[in-house]
Amino acid sequence: MLDFDEARRRLLSDVRPGPVERLPLIAARGRVLAEDLVARTALPSFDGSAMDGYAVATQTFAGDGPWALPIVGESRTGRPPPRLLPGTACRIFTGAIVPEGADAVVMQEDVTREGEIARFDAKPRLWANVRRAGEDLAEGAVALPRGTRLGPAQIGLAATLDRGELLVARRPVVTVLATGDELRPPGSAPREASIPESNGPALVGLIESAGAVAHLLPATGDDEERTRAAIEDALRSSDVLVTIGGVSVGDHDVVKPALEAAGVTLDFWKVAMKPGKPLAVGRRGDTRVLGLPGNPVSALVTFLLFGVPLLRALAGDRAPIEPRATARLGRAIERRPGRREFYRATLSHDARGAIATPLRNQASGAMVALAQCDALIDVPAEATSLAEGADVALIRIAP
Repeated sequence: MLDFDEARRRLLSDVRPGPVERLPLIAARGRVLAEDLVARTALPSFDGSAMDGYAVATQTFAGDGPWALPIVGESRTGRPPPRLLPGTACRIFTGAIVPEGADAVVMQEDVTREGEIARFDAKPRLWANVRRAGEDLAEGAVALPRGTRLGPAQIGLAATLDRGELLVARRPVVTVLATGDELRPPGSAPREASIPESNGPALVGLIESAGAVAHLLPATGDDEERTRAAIEDALRSSDVLVTIGGVSVGDHDVVKPALEAAGVTLDFWKVAMKPGKPLAVGRRGDTRVLGLPGNPVSALVTFLLFGVPLLRALAGDRAPIEPRATARLGRAIERRPGRREFYRATLSHDARGAIATPLRNQASGAMVALAQCDALIDVPAEATSLAEGADVALIRIAP
């Protein structure tokens, strides 16, 4: 069995982003930037007021106060400002351009106004309450680097930079194929010894949350010819083919020979991890193949740890590996060493921080526990026990 970290390194080592496309700004959320987003102008592009108040020149405040200045003109948002006349104050509003000649804004709460005279008790400091041009971003600076996944804040920044379209990576296309004579579509008429096929719908959710396009094929049973034909079609139309079940060495495990017959070169097919172990990784041409185990938890956890990073890498994401967090262990773990293990856990918090409590049922077919968990606790292969309260690494699972 291949070491977990080595398996992921080999999976991702030669991945290159696919084609790119230009999208309207509001359609780019969740996509990955395919170019550096460079500021064409400074941000902010002008000196602006951070307060409602009065724009002044600090050099006007000579000697001891208080000072009385005539109010001349007004600067408001969306309109060009007047020039500040020497020895005067200009009424100004939040977000408005600071007039030429002014170098500070005194907030209105600190000014006594008597008709058209503004009285000041304290000398303002230079550039007080002014957002300087370029203080967020200089002209020509990289606002967002290539490989950034675009969330709402990143879309907002692009809009602030006056971009109506963005160059992004095309979404990878993923085909999902389940095998096994026992499977039937969820909601269909029950038949003896059958079970609803749950892995496919769950994987579609993971695939789409990773920013890819998912196509779920009808299950092909344990028929090697049907499985091979479905694999051939998928290899021609997909960036990634994901198969479920049939990757072990049982008499009815048809996927591995079907993949080989279709010309797929397998890199490895066993990883030292739990849940999961039978994981076929290969490719034909530019199409990647992941052969997942059939047990529901094994399939989903394996795809979360291997499939999701692969899809993120294919989309050009500069951080394809899931982020890790730490927490205190809420219940002791006793285990046999040998494989890297990912315990399903719930998260809670107290004054000291996060607590990860392993669910009691860690069986590879326990979908109830997987549906209840908030995170996976990453337990090293050599560990035999972890005490309650120990610090552990974990991977959060988004709903």
